[in-house]
Amino acid sequence: MRPPSLDGRVRLRPLQATDAPFILALLTDAEFLRQVGDRGVHDLASARQYIDSGPRTSYARHGFGLEAIEVRDGRCIGICGLLRRDTHPDVELGFALLPGARGQGYAAEAAALTVGRATQELGLRRLVALVAPDNPRSARIVETLGFRFERMAHLSPAGPSQLFVYEVPPR
Repeated sequence: MRPPSLDGRVRLRPLQATDAPFILALLTDAEFLRQVGDRGVHDLASARQYIDSGPRTSYARHGFGLEAIEVRDGRCIGICGLLRRDTHPDVELGFALLPGARGQGYAAEAAALTVGRATQELGLRRLVALVAPDNPRSARIVETLGFRFERMAHLSPAGPSQLFVYEVPPR
């Protein structure tokens, strides 16, 4: 795993068991539940299980996963990273922030770091982002990063999502 980035206002680092209280707060936030869905996290034990079976398993299997977004004072304000899902063949960019951190540019900064790592360090040529139709802020973030809307996708029982695609131009 690479060392965390210290550029800008945020850094990304792998999630660990001690992040369970933060993960519990994030994944039980009403907006997260509405936009992303219930991930079965309802207490500290299930938050630790989520970290272990999700992000930490992904790090071992793929070399990437969701990571903690930390601000300079060490507080975790969200998650951002790459996901490999069984529901579609592409690597997906995902991000979510705690309520107090939304609307301040942190998600865009973390997502830009993640896209840079995906294309430069991991050599990925194509990424996707799934955005709920009623989430214009996230759509704006991915469009600013160079993703383009491709189609509506029905990959989740939670309902349709906008599928945005980022492709590295041929050299």
